[in-house]
Amino acid sequence: MLKFVVLLVSVGAAFAHHADGLHTAGVVLVGKEVNGAVTFTETEDHKVRVQGNITGMAPGEYGFHVHEKGDLRSGCASTGSHFNPENQPHGHPNDAARHVGDLGNIVFDEQKVSTFDFVDSQLALRGAHNIIGRAVVLHEKADDFGRSDHPDSRKTGNAGGRVACGVIGLM
Repeated sequence: MLKFVVLLVSVGAAFAHHADGLHTAGVVLVGKEVNGAVTFTETEDHKVRVQGNITGMAPGEYGFHVHEKGDLRSGCASTGSHFNPENQPHGHPNDAARHVGDLGNIVFDEQKVSTFDFVDSQLALRGAHNIIGRAVVLHEKADDFGRSDHPDSRKTGNAGGRVACGVIGLM
């Protein structure tokens, strides 16, 4: 756990003081056997770059979302639903109509590590789509992007329970 905090702090130190006014946020995810750190950095074209390293899940794909509440009083269960300020259906990160918090799946390798780096066009670190103070949640199954017949598909992507989470903070 300490190495992820050090990683998060060192990444934050590298990005925290942008001369151009761009913000960076970070989160440390904690679960029973899962730990990691994720940074969110504004880009000049008003998107957010998401970079992370998470360990502890078996090889495979797992749903990865921003949830509406940064409330961890009951663990990951109190983080609410996916962040959805526009009241859109659940979807794939490339869908025009989707929850703002729908970040798709992240992939864990044979060493139980997921390292990722992507840019999202709906997340923001200010304004109506601001994710500061909200939670990042890693789920127990892959997200089906609202495309299956399962009753939870169009609401949650049928990604299952919550295995790790943390509150996003401005760095």
